[in-house]
Amino acid sequence: MSAERVKVGISGLDDMLGGGLIPGSICSIIGTYGTGKTTYSLMFVWDGLQKGESVIYISLEEREERIVSYMKQKGWDVDKYLNKSLYVIKLDPTDFNLANNRIKNELPNLISEVNASRVVIDPISLFEDLFETDAIRRQEMYRFVEGLRDKQCTIMMTSETHRDNVFSSRHGLIEYLADTVILLRYVRPSDLTDVHLALEVVKMRMSSHSREIKPYEIEQDQVMVYSEANVF
Repeated sequence: MSAERVKVGISGLDDMLGGGLIPGSICSIIGTYGTGKTTYSLMFVWDGLQKGESVIYISLEEREERIVSYMKQKGWDVDKYLNKSLYVIKLDPTDFNLANNRIKNELPNLISEVNASRVVIDPISLFEDLFETDAIRRQEMYRFVEGLRDKQCTIMMTSETHRDNVFSSRHGLIEYLADTVILLRYVRPSDLTDVHLALEVVKMRMSSHSREIKPYEIEQDQVMVYSEANVF
């Protein structure tokens, strides 16, 4: 079964996902600041590049050169992939018409042109912010997600948490649209102990998965998810 999966590139997490993501599915990584959402998405990108896949990385927060710099800091030889099988695109979320048009109209065309099998949008919550009302947001996001499904690529979207609920995305929407939802958060057993990072696979359509909360650590060149350990 695992041979048919799309690996995230993080062994402990792939184990929790039953071998990886379902090909052609949409995965949402939800977490507050400092939990490593971008690092998780970069691991996903790097795993695809090493397997000869074409990958698109849409950033609504960091400039292209900073994303590439993050990858190089991990010791990855990124230059040989740039604009050949890795396409990093920065969008300005403050320009509604431009960002909306490029994500909704140009991204599907680019996926077809470069035959991308993996796409990252980091963070999708800034794209969701563009819409004025919840009703419009739901309508537009549903159309957008359904359009991406037609492209048969595996997609990872990151989202910040809601300011009042660390278990929900900023708008409480993407977790319903995504097939797989991975929640990253801080765990504080008490005021006298260290803060831990913990991961939970909240849902995964069409597959069994671990429902346990597992600790993880972010190192310079990798993420370690301890799927056999307990948080406390």
